[in-house]
Amino acid sequence: MKWLKRKLRNWINEPDYEGGDRGMAVSSMDDTNRPDTDPILTFRIYSATNGKVLEFRRYDRKTDRNDNSTYIIEKDRDIGEYVSKCLSMELLK
Repeated sequence: MKWLKRKLRNWINEPDYEGGDRGMAVSSMDDTNRPDTDPILTFRIYSATNGKVLEFRRYDRKTDRNDNSTYIIEKDRDIGEYVSKCLSMELLK
């Protein structure tokens, strides 16, 4: 059984290569740069009776706290323009 464990460990630890005989190693994505690990700023748009609700959520790793901001978009306003203005304001915080 030891030979099987060694063989499996060597097979798992060997670098992956692209198809063909180029011999170039495929780079793996670093876990810290994944979009689902720790986003800087996320936002959601919810439907409401007379417009939309825009919610921004930010996680601060130092203090281990979530910061939420909520905006109300009237139904006669342009959603894209309003979101871009609010996004600029949130990024400046």
